[in-house]
Amino acid sequence: MFFVDTLEFEGLGNRSYLAGGPGAAVVIDPPRDIDQVIAAAARRGVRIAFVAETHVHNDYVTGGLELARVTGAQYLVPAGAHVSFARTPVADGDTVDVDEGLVLRAIATPGHTPHHTSYALAEDGRGVAVFTGGSLLIGTVGRPDLVEPRLTEQLARAQYASAHRLADELDDEVPVLPTHGFGSFCSSSQAEGDATTIGKERKTNDALTLDVDTFVARMLAGLEDVPAYYAHMGPANAAGPAPVDLTPPRRADAGEIASRLAAGEWVVDLRSRMAFAEGHVAGSFNFEGEGKLATYLAWLIPWGKPVTLLADTPEQISHAQRELARVGIDRPAAAATGDPAAWVRDGEQLTSFPRARFADLADVRERDDVVVLDVRRDSERAGGYIEGSVHIPIHELHGRIGEVPEGTVWVHCAGGMRAAIAASLLDAAGRDVVAVDDGFDAAADAGLSLASG
Repeated sequence: MFFVDTLEFEGLGNRSYLAGGPGAAVVIDPPRDIDQVIAAAARRGVRIAFVAETHVHNDYVTGGLELARVTGAQYLVPAGAHVSFARTPVADGDTVDVDEGLVLRAIATPGHTPHHTSYALAEDGRGVAVFTGGSLLIGTVGRPDLVEPRLTEQLARAQYASAHRLADELDDEVPVLPTHGFGSFCSSSQAEGDATTIGKERKTNDALTLDVDTFVARMLAGLEDVPAYYAHMGPANAAGPAPVDLTPPRRADAGEIASRLAAGEWVVDLRSRMAFAEGHVAGSFNFEGEGKLATYLAWLIPWGKPVTLLADTPEQISHAQRELARVGIDRPAAAATGDPAAWVRDGEQLTSFPRARFADLADVRERDDVVVLDVRRDSERAGGYIEGSVHIPIHELHGRIGEVPEGTVWVHCAGGMRAAIAASLLDAAGRDVVAVDDGFDAAADAGLSLASG
């Protein structure tokens, strides 16, 4: 009897899979931190016989090479992928016997990358799952613009053809198990639901319901900016990532924290946005450990800049370190936990800024001329924005703070997390800031005038 275990990585919006039979298994698109994959296999009592990549990933550093080395598994990588390490290249139609009666078949599904490959799992000749990586997702497909701008339309058309190939070759009841689509910016749009099958996608997915020209035009029009750190992920994966080191970083005292700030390094406070606003080290930035830490910190930080982490507990540091290692930020320079008052030198004070709701913004706008800064994505703003607001997407703000008009800045996003990051950036730059911690739907309810387009 076969099994499929899903490993979810909410911070990056991705999934990996462990699938197999009573004795052996295959791992699809493993994360950088392979210990949890090994633990999942141990719980099942199975040997990891194969590790399979659907493609050279652009949004995270793979653990595939190290997992194969540690377990002795065959490392299956699409034959068309240009990599610098020994592996077992797989081409369209290649098969491997995972366990007795359980066969994995490679299906060429170019589109997300030119070499992208999906893997269909069959038990005794009956299709039981298809691992689609960045090809056919839940209600959408993987974006085609991460490899080379000149290839984007060509890959979009290939993505359409690949979706149709999967739908043509597999039965309606076969579960579709993608890697991307759960928050990852590798998806052309976000997943519609948590699970799907070939039959469901045949009825609802644009790639399977629209003509190719309409599909391509619609997808290309909806593509968002690519996270800056993606430029480093593909090369790291093609070269063969080094094993990850998750040992605790060195402890930093108040003097070291101050020195690192003075040197222009990043000091990142992982606490909740509420706690950060109430009191934090001047010059530090707030990226909540429970939010999309890896995505937004890796997107905003100058690549290679040393980072020091601050948190309530060592466990929060450990969790963040694991998240960051998945995107190539391998070793924090230092870390500190406990009482924030101990993070500043004697005689110095923590600093703070206020939080507010959209109703508060509406009240103050009736009396004062304040700056309203919208840090949402372009597509979000197109659906409606506060009249007179300034728009700088969060991932551009660090380099564009000088463009924010003078005055107290009321910064908002769609829910509060990105506004908190932005408020910390502005606060560190010496600006008077108010973080709007509210859902954007409340803006209209508060009586703020909205515009669209």
